[in-house]
Amino acid sequence: MVRSSVAVAAVLGFFSTAAHAEQEPCIGNSAATTGPAAFGGQSIKMGAEIAIDEINAKGGVLGKPLRFVQYDDAGAPPRGVDNTRRVALSDKCVAILGGYHSTVAVAQAEPVNEIGIPYVGVLAANTKAIENGKTPNFMFRVSAKDKWVARFLVEQALKSSKTGKIAFLYENTGWGNGALPDVKDAMSKVGKELVAAETFNWADQDMTPQIIRARDAGADLVLLWALDREGNQILRSMDKVGWKPPIIGAWGIAGNLGELAGPLANGVEVIQTYTFMGSMDPKKQAFWDKLKAKYGIKDPSEIKMGSGVANAYDAVYIIAKAIEKAGSYDWAKVREALYTVNYDGLVASYEPAFDAKDPERQDAILPKYYKLTVWTDGKLLPLEQTSYGKSN
Repeated sequence: MVRSSVAVAAVLGFFSTAAHAEQEPCIGNSAATTGPAAFGGQSIKMGAEIAIDEINAKGGVLGKPLRFVQYDDAGAPPRGVDNTRRVALSDKCVAILGGYHSTVAVAQAEPVNEIGIPYVGVLAANTKAIENGKTPNFMFRVSAKDKWVARFLVEQALKSSKTGKIAFLYENTGWGNGALPDVKDAMSKVGKELVAAETFNWADQDMTPQIIRARDAGADLVLLWALDREGNQILRSMDKVGWKPPIIGAWGIAGNLGELAGPLANGVEVIQTYTFMGSMDPKKQAFWDKLKAKYGIKDPSEIKMGSGVANAYDAVYIIAKAIEKAGSYDWAKVREALYTVNYDGLVASYEPAFDAKDPERQDAILPKYYKLTVWTDGKLLPLEQTSYGKSN
């Protein structure tokens, strides 16, 4: 029995070593490419492919062209786990990007760290997906982080609230439930407490009871952690009871809320790391021109998750630079090199992208790069370029 166990361990060790020795110059991704959040997977694909096109035009990485491989998880954690193993062990990609849903990202943390493939999230913001307590930790992120988002949004909320009475509405998922302690902590740090914290489920059609409780608690502003579909129902429930407080939300309502809710969405503010809407500087214009040429997009409003496009673009460049620094496609060597990458990207100036000495700095985009956008007649515009921003 002992000999048998030793033999099995030796075989597993052989396959593990073989897998590590055969990494390929491809970057994988598991994301929703079907379902109501399919625009998330599409945004990641666009940003990653533009970056890879540019990198390959200059000779690729270590003399080989990069490839991008994306699988659909439809927002389902088990499929995300399966896709992670497929990207790592079948495709043998050098790294994997993370998709739209935090529930999937949290589930991916176990196989990512078990296998030892670098993961770089580009949308899902759940704090614990990256700050997972593992050493070494192969989970990185070039995106927003809910811990920091909560502090940013609480700060903005208290600037807009006349009474300081804030309600929190959040979806009953790993993303929403994970944000609750982050928001409470952010409120506590400024000497405040939420007057109401109400949850709801995916596909709920009527949130009137939660809305009434938040209103009757005296809230004059709502922080919202929801996806567009449920955000629409919340706005309709508010309209039903005649209550229209200011709303500031995490970017789950950055996709098509304006399309779903129509005029009810006007004035709803949403955090972003990047937007193609409004005026463009030369760097953004050049990137936008490439998107138009490659994907036939005619207007920036057609991009439902601009942050995902730009985050994915920056993440691919950071991974490519880490591969060059490592001089190898080896997962462990690339992971170590990620801590040494400096890169002036679309979203941020990464100096460096990650910090091995700080557990919070497995996240690359610092809060100083966050920005607010606002739904205005079906378009999500930079706050400062609208009448909503000018009236603040």
